[in-house]
Amino acid sequence: MDLNELRNQIDNIDDELVKLFCRRMEVAGEIADYKKEHNMPVFVPGREREKLLDVAEKAGPDMANYTRVLYSMLFELSRSHQSKMNHKDTDLYRQIVRAIDTTPKLFPQAPTVACQGVEGAYAQIACEKMFKAPFIMYFKNFESIFSAIENGLCQYGILPLENSTAGSVKKVYDLMIRHNFSIVRTFRLKIDHNLLANHGTKLSDIREIYSHEQAISQCAEFLGTLPNVKVIAVENTAVAAKMVAASGRSDVAALSSRNCAELYNLEILASSIQDKGNNRTRFICISKNLEIYPGADRTSIMMVLPHRPGSLYRVLARLYALGINVTKLESRPIPDRDFEFMFYFDLETSIYSDEFVQLMCELDDLSEEFKYLGSYSEVV
Repeated sequence: MDLNELRNQIDNIDDELVKLFCRRMEVAGEIADYKKEHNMPVFVPGREREKLLDVAEKAGPDMANYTRVLYSMLFELSRSHQSKMNHKDTDLYRQIVRAIDTTPKLFPQAPTVACQGVEGAYAQIACEKMFKAPFIMYFKNFESIFSAIENGLCQYGILPLENSTAGSVKKVYDLMIRHNFSIVRTFRLKIDHNLLANHGTKLSDIREIYSHEQAISQCAEFLGTLPNVKVIAVENTAVAAKMVAASGRSDVAALSSRNCAELYNLEILASSIQDKGNNRTRFICISKNLEIYPGADRTSIMMVLPHRPGSLYRVLARLYALGINVTKLESRPIPDRDFEFMFYFDLETSIYSDEFVQLMCELDDLSEEFKYLGSYSEVV
């Protein structure tokens, strides 16, 4: 038997599979109608487990695992189809619609914005890229940014979320679990670290280097060439530059931005010393109120999932079934809850798409708890 004949057999089998699949989805729809009429839940875990055991046994040892995977996806597709048929607006969806209708069409030009650090910080640079003429208030740490938003001291806050080299900013993710806010925009800022020192200082004179822990991580290769230098983490790269300038010492330096060299009258001893040239940090802009500006095509959510096998798979399978791309997935332990995690998702989908609407109405069924963080566009 040649390859063409085998392919013809596959095509014939696929024709039958498609017919059977469509028929299965029709019956799933009839089941959905019955469940709706009798006020029954869409997802029945016991029935699903029994079915998976049954089909795996029928498939035999060699095909049991493949069959379980296939039917797990079929179950998710069926639930998605059933939810779509019985679609009903939720409180969350109504909040989103109100936000779309009431948010101004133009992104704010001159609001009061909270940034961590001091003048010259990368957060300030990101802020000035997002807003035309912001009034910036500086705070010592990330938690103060959230507090400033919650207490109405600032309209917006700028926070670093992840770096292309050093990864996620864990402290920010942990704070996101504890605070209420909405993401209204994100920005990817190219990061260019420089070694700054007081005028007259030579590289061979340096005994201590100050910077933020992320910047230190991003410049690990360069720092490895300075074995006798002590590297000290501080709360911000601009704070490091300000400390060096204020010290007047000729044996200290800072990893900071080129802006800080001019701002604090420092000399650049080495420029662009980050390990990778394409070094970018993604900043989020948060607000107290839910605001959704035109063109929003990204959505962020956080979920608490049951601590049992397959919980995360169910969510990912449903997103796959809806054709929604996951651009970021991060897990963080929930304080005071043993071995339970909050999962953070960045999703790529327009707020005007049917898939977005359906997902927002299905979040209750997919998790024990969820937190909608907002829909927004990203500036690159």
